[in-house]
Amino acid sequence: MKTNTEKRFNLPPRKVIFQEIEDYFFIILGLCTYSIGWTGFLLPNGLTTGGVTGISALVFFAAKIPVGVTYFCINAILLTLSIKILGFKFSVKTIVNVVILTFLLSYLQTVIKEPLVKGESFMSCILGGILCGTGLGLVFNFKGSTGGTDIIALIINKYHRVTLGKALLMCDILIISSSYFVFHNIDKIVYGLVVMGVSSYTVDMVLNGARQSVQFFIFSDRYEEIADAINKQAHRGCTLLDGTGWYTQKPVKVIVVMVKKTESVTIFRIVKNIDSKAFVSQGAVRGVYGQGFEQITV
Repeated sequence: MKTNTEKRFNLPPRKVIFQEIEDYFFIILGLCTYSIGWTGFLLPNGLTTGGVTGISALVFFAAKIPVGVTYFCINAILLTLSIKILGFKFSVKTIVNVVILTFLLSYLQTVIKEPLVKGESFMSCILGGILCGTGLGLVFNFKGSTGGTDIIALIINKYHRVTLGKALLMCDILIISSSYFVFHNIDKIVYGLVVMGVSSYTVDMVLNGARQSVQFFIFSDRYEEIADAINKQAHRGCTLLDGTGWYTQKPVKVIVVMVKKTESVTIFRIVKNIDSKAFVSQGAVRGVYGQGFEQITV
């Protein structure tokens, strides 16, 4: 009996198993990174941010209940809701991730008693935000989820016309603002917002940094030489488009080529060496999928 993944992509069972192992390896690595960021930099300095871990931290600061216990209990309730509303298929990997993260948070909280950077709250919130963002980016990049406010956002999005980003932002700001009732200190809210900003930016960099590519439109009378050089020297394919210069009313050939961001200098050198008067347009693209680039994933 074939799995859904095999049926959809017609992959051999061995490759499916290898991909699952690879996914879980990087998901666990991401969860470890996230846990170190929380327990090593944020929690010992009395810093918090959004998500269920943020709520768990506030409960810890107010009632000294370990973060792992609160995190697991809240997620157990949310996962029960997600199974009923969003379906069991969505929740399977999330359940595994929640169990692993609960263990990591509980264990590291007993091991790390003092902040890894002492007396530097702002530096701790920057480093903690980077580690948390990197961890979450790895988890999301390999089709994982940490549950928590992700589930709340998905449920809100299901019944109301509110985007996932807005729903998550509202949840996180509400949680961070609630820290005032624990600390009675505006500085903690500011630090929490900084952590949220740094973490969000890092997540975006991890998810999209490896996929950054550039798209070139090259206009030149010596298009054949340039196209051949791109094939042979840059080892990249390119496409010729037919166009018309509206000012001159003359037909033109346009070379379209996609390359990794790091290869853009090579393309510029090729064009300059062949036709220094060529008209070149370079644009950043978020992701390129297919042969020679990223695999198409869902």
